[in-house]
Amino acid sequence: MKRDIKLLLSIPVLSWALYDFSNTIFSANIITLFFPQFVTEQLGVNPVQEQIASTWIAYASSIAAFFLILLSPLYGVYIDRTNKKKKWIIIFTLIVFSCTFLMGYLNQLEMQETLFGLPLPFLLIIVLFTVAKFTYNSSLVFYDAMMSSLAPKEDHSVISGFGVALGYLGTLVGVLSVMWLVGTKHPAETFIPTAIMFLVFSIPIFIFGKDGSKQVKPVKGNGYREVRETFQLAKKEPAIYIFLIVYFFLNDALATAISMMQPYATTVIGFSSSAFIGIFMIATVFSIIGAFIFGYIAKHIGSAKALQWVALVLMIALILASLPLPKEWFYLCAILFGIAMGSIWVISRTLIIELSPAEHEGQFFGLFSMSGKLSAVFGPFMYGTITWLLSDYGPLASRIAILSLFVMALGAFLLHFRVIKLLK
Repeated sequence: MKRDIKLLLSIPVLSWALYDFSNTIFSANIITLFFPQFVTEQLGVNPVQEQIASTWIAYASSIAAFFLILLSPLYGVYIDRTNKKKKWIIIFTLIVFSCTFLMGYLNQLEMQETLFGLPLPFLLIIVLFTVAKFTYNSSLVFYDAMMSSLAPKEDHSVISGFGVALGYLGTLVGVLSVMWLVGTKHPAETFIPTAIMFLVFSIPIFIFGKDGSKQVKPVKGNGYREVRETFQLAKKEPAIYIFLIVYFFLNDALATAISMMQPYATTVIGFSSSAFIGIFMIATVFSIIGAFIFGYIAKHIGSAKALQWVALVLMIALILASLPLPKEWFYLCAILFGIAMGSIWVISRTLIIELSPAEHEGQFFGLFSMSGKLSAVFGPFMYGTITWLLSDYGPLASRIAILSLFVMALGAFLLHFRVIKLLK
């Protein structure tokens, strides 16, 4: 235990983990809370328009994920060729900061122009959000790959758990800070403070982040050819190949549920925007608990078996959320979503390191990211399409959409038995 504490408080690990603190401020404040609230308040004038607002949010997430799919495998190839991670973490962080800051600035402008019947600033904010989310997720490919240079493999689950737990602590700090600084009545007013906090807490990794001393491969050939070769290599490693499919469906269900939690809780369950912040804080606290607990569970029973339990927790949350129960039940859903949200990132990025051949680690991280982001295109697109096509049915459209996520999680749960069997 003393050794673990000493490791976690070392400058390289602590500065790395603080980036989890930083980027989760952006993820919670912008992706999960205040951007969806902003869109819902701009468009949601009746039950039908509330479902259309959900479609806008879901499609913006899908577009951001689609562009990440095109590039994330190349990111992995680039990491293996050059071992340069810190440089791109800095670049992507500065782009996220700029886009988020501009979102808040545009909202302050009194522009009368419209496009497609919508205010031009609103559409520009949608575009900036899409770019910010794309570059935010791009930074995480390089950030996750940096973990392998911090400690031996047997310590990765503990380090990953520390980073995720510190990240969700950042969520609490981020939400409470904007509530104190600008309040939450006007969600767009939270954009600029969030951008500043995101940048400030990223500075430690800018200064102390290390790329590691791993030998790099000589640059030759075509990047996409290497991606194809990585796919072929993955097929020769059945455990990692099936895990990537499992992660596709599991991440699909979880990431979509997280991104749509705010409009679902307010337009379907019936919570006010301010009440939802309390629900989200509960989920965040249990994310921290889940990250720590599952970090140690994974260390003792293995990451593969631990992931099976995470999938079970997520399925229970999704099925409860889809049912027309008294709204007090949604607090239990928030607790279960929080546990799943905190633990899946701990286990999945640890498992990809455990399953990857050392010389191809960067490439497999690229495929891992692509699997997750491909699901992040499919899940929100499917959710948004369901709410759009069934918008005349009001809240029932969202209940059917959330139930579709349960089907995906169930498929991942069943398929993961194959991964466990292969690892025996």
